[in-house]
Amino acid sequence: MCHVIVTCRSMLWTLLSIVVAFAELIAFMSADWLIGKAKSHSRSGAEPAGPDGGSPEFYHPTLGIYARCTRNPGLQHFQRDMLCGPYAESFGEIASGFWQATAIFLAVGIFILCIVALVSVFTMCVQSIMKKSIFNVCGLLQGIAGLFLILGLILYPAGWGCQKAIDYCGHYASAYKPGDCSLGWAFYTAIGGTVLTFICAVFSAQAEIATSSDKVQEEIEEGKNLICLL
Repeated sequence: MCHVIVTCRSMLWTLLSIVVAFAELIAFMSADWLIGKAKSHSRSGAEPAGPDGGSPEFYHPTLGIYARCTRNPGLQHFQRDMLCGPYAESFGEIASGFWQATAIFLAVGIFILCIVALVSVFTMCVQSIMKKSIFNVCGLLQGIAGLFLILGLILYPAGWGCQKAIDYCGHYASAYKPGDCSLGWAFYTAIGGTVLTFICAVFSAQAEIATSSDKVQEEIEEGKNLICLL
């Protein structure tokens, strides 16, 4: 019989696990890792005046691990004239070997986090498999995923010296120096998600303690199938 056990700590761990997985996945797929130097809407080197005859309009192209956002010359009269999508049609076309390694490490870490997020939903009903606590196993997996994410984030700036990054960030761009580019929200989201991954790994132990407490065992012995504790 399934005993549904809900505690504040286990629910918080489950929610954080889901949020972390989604945050890392969205950051990985985003093109907003590097924000390029401002460029005018002109196709040529001249800078046209804006609609009101004032200063020219500028936009900031963005570059991700395998995706980019830039202006589409064919849509210059539309309000939304940015074209976003992958610049690499295959893994081998990713701009830098360091970024290829980053993609591998982040993909492995995110895959593990997604598996943990899926399993965490069922921890309310199943707390152990083969006499091993699901919380402890998931916490260990989250720690391993965090290590993969760290490796990916460390290697990512090493690729700023590739030609693709130089095209976006200027000739001063080099390994660990973004040149004229600034870091986008996706990079900071990936860092924040990595920090939260380790917090989840630590918090999983608290969730295990909460769901195996004496109070929980007493209510199970009383025959209750739904157990909710603060």
